[in-house]
Amino acid sequence: MTLTTRFAPSPTGYLHVGGARTALYSWLYAKKNGGDFILRIEDTDLERSTQASVDAIMDGMNWLNLEWTHGPYFQTERFDRYNEAIEQLLASGNAYRCYSTSEEVDAMREEAKAKGEIEKYNGLWRDRTDHPADKPFVIRFKNPLEGDVIIQDMVKGDIAISNEQLDDLIIARSDGTPTYNLTVVVDDWDMKVSHVVRGDDHVSNTPKQINILRALGADVPQYAHIPMILGDDGKRLSKRHGAVGVMQYRDDGFLPEALLNYLVRLGWSHGDQEIFSREEMIELFDLKDCNRAPSGFNTDKLIWVNQHYMKTMDPAYVAKHLAWHMADQGINTDNGPALADVVKIQADRVKTLKEMADISRYFYEDFTELDAKAVKKHLRPVVKEPMMLVKDKLAALTDWSPEPIHAAIKDTAVELALGMGKVGMPLRVAATGGGNSPSLDITLALLDQSKVIERIEHALVVVEARIAAG
Repeated sequence: MTLTTRFAPSPTGYLHVGGARTALYSWLYAKKNGGDFILRIEDTDLERSTQASVDAIMDGMNWLNLEWTHGPYFQTERFDRYNEAIEQLLASGNAYRCYSTSEEVDAMREEAKAKGEIEKYNGLWRDRTDHPADKPFVIRFKNPLEGDVIIQDMVKGDIAISNEQLDDLIIARSDGTPTYNLTVVVDDWDMKVSHVVRGDDHVSNTPKQINILRALGADVPQYAHIPMILGDDGKRLSKRHGAVGVMQYRDDGFLPEALLNYLVRLGWSHGDQEIFSREEMIELFDLKDCNRAPSGFNTDKLIWVNQHYMKTMDPAYVAKHLAWHMADQGINTDNGPALADVVKIQADRVKTLKEMADISRYFYEDFTELDAKAVKKHLRPVVKEPMMLVKDKLAALTDWSPEPIHAAIKDTAVELALGMGKVGMPLRVAATGGGNSPSLDITLALLDQSKVIERIEHALVVVEARIAAG
């Protein structure tokens, strides 16, 4: 049988970091074993499920390049199949109609609590046949009353749960719609899911689902429950910790490879290795090597990983992601240097692609305002002569490349007996609008020659104004 995993999010919000890690682990395990990876949208919560959330999940999976073998399947398209399974359970005596009202069930739980017993439905309608004709009902699964359910968990080890602790859970609501624990079981059975990888907040659901699977005569998959992700305050990761939606990390300037690399290490390790290519992840990953303890999210570490990828990946590939940020910031890159060239000189100067786009604006846009601090420090009256001379030397160049540009700046400094900085810094302010840029000769070479001359002339107007002002 083909090893098959699945990722089954509910479309009630964005694809969050914890879900992305679960998807990654499921995807890696399937890829490592030559298996199938299913994407299933669990959208039976009709009130909370939205198309926008479906789109957000798809966007996140596609951005991370976690391609699925089959799907996406939607549970709302499978109600007829769920009804078949419910009828099968009723016919086999493994389910029953329950006519107890919600108030009656609450009273049962309160009574059990007062006696120090497990708070659950007391099975009032479990074996009754005197069904009223005009009263609404739910359908409950007839959970075994004795014995234990053993979860052979690939991460946590064997977990034993007594059937006495389990409720006769509702598998169909009074309006006939199936509930989560029923739909998941039927889907995993029909889709031949062999390994269920999910967060450990589902551990309490697993024994119920195993019992339903057995009652249906289905094979029980292997389970791997991944510990949750915590924020740096030790509490479960949530919106209060900042960006937790996958596409927010895209918007904040992270590469998908960086986020995947960070997530794979957030609960799994291979010695002290920190950086993993996609191929290495597939080759080395194993569910049995996952941590049993929760992992703490560290944004600084993610930034470090992102910087590594920006500096070491093919600049042409990084440029494709930078292009999105340029467009997002309203920067038209049709005229100007190739983005890959910008990546080469800016990657080790920033933490994110969003920052890279912001500090690279001067390559593509003219500016009328120069940075005030840079002007005050570097465009003083004394720079008029070196600025005019370097302008003439740069304008005379027939080879607009870093070496001749560097020579023109150096010759200006030598001719006027000045340090290189006395020429270079005012020239940098003139060409870029501020006091920071990569190596000046490379920066100027990426700009159009006439544009550089035009900007120097604008800076000289500023210098003249300072001279006039005394």
